[in-house]
Amino acid sequence: MNSFTVLHRDKHTAARLGRLKTCHGEITTPVFMPVGTQATVKALSPRDLKDNDVEIILGNTYHLYLRPGHSVIKTLGGLHTFIGWDRPILTDSGGFQVFSHNNLRRITEQGVEFQSYIDGSRHFMTPELSIDIQESFGADVIMTFDEPVPYTATYEYTLQSAQLTSKWARRCKDRYREICPGGSQSQLLFGIVQGGFYEDLRRKSIEDIVDIRFDGYAIGGLSVGEGKNQMYELTGYTVPLLPFYEPRYLMGVGTPEDILKCVAMGIDMFDCVMPTRNARNGCLFTSNGKVVIKNTQYKNDESPLDLFCKCYTCKNFSRAYLRHLFLSNEILSLILNSIHNIHYYMDLIKDIREAIREDRLSQLIKNYSHNYVTDH
Repeated sequence: MNSFTVLHRDKHTAARLGRLKTCHGEITTPVFMPVGTQATVKALSPRDLKDNDVEIILGNTYHLYLRPGHSVIKTLGGLHTFIGWDRPILTDSGGFQVFSHNNLRRITEQGVEFQSYIDGSRHFMTPELSIDIQESFGADVIMTFDEPVPYTATYEYTLQSAQLTSKWARRCKDRYREICPGGSQSQLLFGIVQGGFYEDLRRKSIEDIVDIRFDGYAIGGLSVGEGKNQMYELTGYTVPLLPFYEPRYLMGVGTPEDILKCVAMGIDMFDCVMPTRNARNGCLFTSNGKVVIKNTQYKNDESPLDLFCKCYTCKNFSRAYLRHLFLSNEILSLILNSIHNIHYYMDLIKDIREAIREDRLSQLIKNYSHNYVTDH
């Protein structure tokens, strides 16, 4: 039985409204997944996330494997119990983190040897170990182990990397079947498409990954230094080649503008550190554009951050107070700013879903577009 259902297609774009069933509840798509790399969305409690209607969060295999260790998490009841979160969790396989620490790694056909950024210890991650770790976490959606490449990678290297990613995907699927024989899997396994910025390699990667058959498909290898136009062009080329009746996940891409444009291309799932990272740096999203809260103009500003926002921060605090907290390096600044930005993203996703349902996503994109290019 397919875990994903397309509920409605926008008449004027490739956007679709969907439902993804998991062991910890159903997810409505399009969906944005706040990033909880270290088993926490920075500065926010699970209650904060629920209060702002977050349906699913993302955790990371690489970081949790190094600390506290997957055996510890499994002994303590799995990732949901460990972090006090009873809604769905997706875990990234760790491939991107290994890529980002490329000066500490050595890639072989068997897997990747890498050095811990915590204590310098050496480790060897294989596709099988990545699946074992994610299974022990009890995550609802788990990912195959892959090798992203920088956008400047040569054709020859990108070809070899894509071929290796396909081989690793096959091994991940085989290990997945070994752990849960007989098709009784309680976790959804997504395959990751690579191929860099070469269209023929992307097409071949899709053919290879789809042939293995997964519960969903992710577009990897973006947000690796390329320009916006390159990302949009590659996404626009890739999405129509993916299966229609499985979820499509664009990994690591997530400005409001990115989400709007890529939903219109047919993407269902997004994750990005931007809302919480920007919050910690004092950059806040509002209905009138971005606000850099440290600016002097807010020193005596009694108004809420966003008059149209109903989050806890906007209902209770002024811009002047938020500026004071930020400049004073108060912990509360991180919390209140993060609550607001996550609420903003969840409201954006709700607006997108409603627009798709009513076949007016194109108009929504036009109405939002000016807000994401100007700082106030």
